[in-house]
Amino acid sequence: MTETLASLCDDLLAAAKRAGADAADAMALAGTSVSIDVRGGTLEQAERSEGTDLGLRVFVGQRQANVSASDTRPETLEEMAARAVAMAREAPEDPYAGLADPGQLAHGWNLDALELADPVPEPDPEALQGDAQAAEAAALAVGGVTQVQGASAGYGRTDVWLAATNGFSGGYTRTQRSRSCVAIAGTGTGMEREYDGDSRIFQADLRAPDEIGRVAGERAVAALGARKPPTGRYPVLYDERIAASLIGHLLVAVNGASIARGASWLRDALDQPVLPEGLSLVEDPLRPRATASRPFDAEGLPTQRRTIVEKGVLTGWTLDLATGRKLGMPSTGNAARGTGAPPSPTAWNVALTQGNASREALMRDMGTGLLVTSMIGSTINPNTGDYSRGASGFWVENGEIAYPVNECTVAGNLRDMLMTLVPANDARPWLSRVVPSLLVEGMTLAGA
Repeated sequence: MTETLASLCDDLLAAAKRAGADAADAMALAGTSVSIDVRGGTLEQAERSEGTDLGLRVFVGQRQANVSASDTRPETLEEMAARAVAMAREAPEDPYAGLADPGQLAHGWNLDALELADPVPEPDPEALQGDAQAAEAAALAVGGVTQVQGASAGYGRTDVWLAATNGFSGGYTRTQRSRSCVAIAGTGTGMEREYDGDSRIFQADLRAPDEIGRVAGERAVAALGARKPPTGRYPVLYDERIAASLIGHLLVAVNGASIARGASWLRDALDQPVLPEGLSLVEDPLRPRATASRPFDAEGLPTQRRTIVEKGVLTGWTLDLATGRKLGMPSTGNAARGTGAPPSPTAWNVALTQGNASREALMRDMGTGLLVTSMIGSTINPNTGDYSRGASGFWVENGEIAYPVNECTVAGNLRDMLMTLVPANDARPWLSRVVPSLLVEGMTLAGA
């Protein structure tokens, strides 16, 4: 398939040149996905999709335009090129637009070392249905679970190829397997819903479906009888399941697009402390079997390991070529794109320094406060870092869980919150964001 995608990209580039483009890049994606949902022990929904998507970006001087299509006929490629060039001629000039110099391009990458694709064949729908049924049955076997909203299993494969008139041409294949379950405990207005799931590149790495169902059921039962916590200023412990959201806010704030717009609460923080001194945030797009790994970025530049925050100090922004040029800095190899839009900077796999204590030890240290296990809604001021989110979880007294809570709001300022982080040691190493449970001191809770 990748050979076919490569030839489609070459044909698009040739068509762009014939249409009058000075330079161009092309992306081709071919995907297959299968999803099975069960409910009440029987098949509720089965979906399968296959398709090829094409994207073409052209440059006419310092003007650029992007077009996309899902039709691979030769006449469509010619029409895409003609439309893109016509659009580019009418677009405003962008002094920062342009392809990478040939000397910047990636070469000699090792796809086998990245392990992006599972060689195991696509699973039969019956096997996926069996996984979903096993997860549902395990959830229903948990005492207190009254129903399962749904259990699912899926498979996906995507072939990617990128080529440009600067000489770059390369591609890779990525696979994904997933299992999930949503369980409901209680009845009427006292119902609580909880979830568990797993998504991996390799089928052999997936957690067992009965474990996923059981955990979903146990989480739902544990949430029964939830009430609002007291209002006041308390420490908050973010469970590992949702702790990565805090680091996600930091990653948005150091994204070159935010910095170039001046719309970041960290816009003046380069080379300044943004985390406690003992914590580092490392990006590694070359980590094997990780969902955000890749040998090159969407502009053909090599990806590489880099430290975003080193011992608490912010060391740099996340940049593609255009944002790097705007800021007078080189790209960090973080360009991402789909077929319908030009590249933009995006973080790959990141890992935060883990602590030495368990989540339970942090709860004991916390004494009285809130353990957050899920969040809804978000009000984040991108300029100031003011933070407010709906939360649910468990109230902790004397270092022990006292009762489940819901319908509360946690608020603070991200700059202040991140500087007080205390990490646990429970991060899951296979995730694209390896972040443990995080204790934050002195947040404002709005509850009862």
